[in-house]
Amino acid sequence: MKYLARTATGRPLLGDDEGFVPLESVEPDLGSVREALPRAAAGTLGDVDDAPAARVPAEGHAFGPPLERFGKLWGIGLNYEEHAGDLDEQRPEEPASFMKPSSALVGPGGPIRLPPTSQSERVTAEAELAVVMGRQCRNVEEADVHDVVAGYLPVIDMTAEDVLQRNPRFLTRAKSYDTFLVVGAMLAVPEEPPDLDDLTVRTEVNGTVESENEIRNMLFPPAELVSFHSEVATLEPGDLFSTGTPGAAPIHPGDRVRTTVESIGSVEAPVTR
Repeated sequence: MKYLARTATGRPLLGDDEGFVPLESVEPDLGSVREALPRAAAGTLGDVDDAPAARVPAEGHAFGPPLERFGKLWGIGLNYEEHAGDLDEQRPEEPASFMKPSSALVGPGGPIRLPPTSQSERVTAEAELAVVMGRQCRNVEEADVHDVVAGYLPVIDMTAEDVLQRNPRFLTRAKSYDTFLVVGAMLAVPEEPPDLDDLTVRTEVNGTVESENEIRNMLFPPAELVSFHSEVATLEPGDLFSTGTPGAAPIHPGDRVRTTVESIGSVEAPVTR
C-alpha cells in the first residue's frame, strides 16, 4: 500500500508502511497531492524506494488533510441494513445519497465542535470508509471503477440526529455543521484493485467499540456507489464518497471519537462545543 499525505504546513508526501518522503523526490513534476491523484488512479505513481531522500516515519510528521481542498462531498445514508433497522428506516432500493458543504470538512485531529444546544442536543458520530476520485469520469461501469479511484480514507461523519428526526427534509442541515466530517491524514493507494469485502469498519467512542461491520454487508458497495453517481454527475479528482456507517454513537463534549477501517487506516478527534 502507498500513501499520499500532506504535512500540517502543506508539503505533499508519498509514503508506505515504513515512512514518508517528499512527493517531489519521487515525482519531480508534481507539486501537490491533487496533481498526483490521476497517477494514483492509473497505477503509475512512483515508489518510495526510488526516492533519494530517506524515509521519515509517520510519527515524525504533523499531518493535515491529504488535500488542501476536496471536491464534491457525497454522503450515503442507510448503507448497512442493520443501521437502517436501528433508525426504524426501511432498506432503500437505491443509494440514499446527500451532499455536505466544504465547510463541514476538517482534518485529522478535528476537533469536532458540537452546535449550540439550542440548535441540537443529540449529535451522533459515524465511522465510514471514504472513496476519493482520481480522474474525471462519467457513466463508469462498476468493473472499471478502480481505474478512476485514487484511493481510500477513514472518515468520521456526524449527524445532528434530533434535527433530522424532526423532518427528513432537514437532512442537509443536520449533516452540514462545521467540523461534521473529519478526514484521515493518509490517502491509502492500493497497488492492485482492492478486495474490500472482508474489511471491518469500526466506530469507537472513548475506546469503546460502539459499532462495527464488514464492508461486504453494505447494501451498495463502493464500486456500485461510484458507478451509480457517475450517471448523475461528472466526477472529478478530489471528489469524496463517504460510503455509510455500520452504526452511529451519541457524542458529548470531552469524548474522543475514532474511526478504524481495517487495512486502510484510522482517524480520531476530540469533541468540544
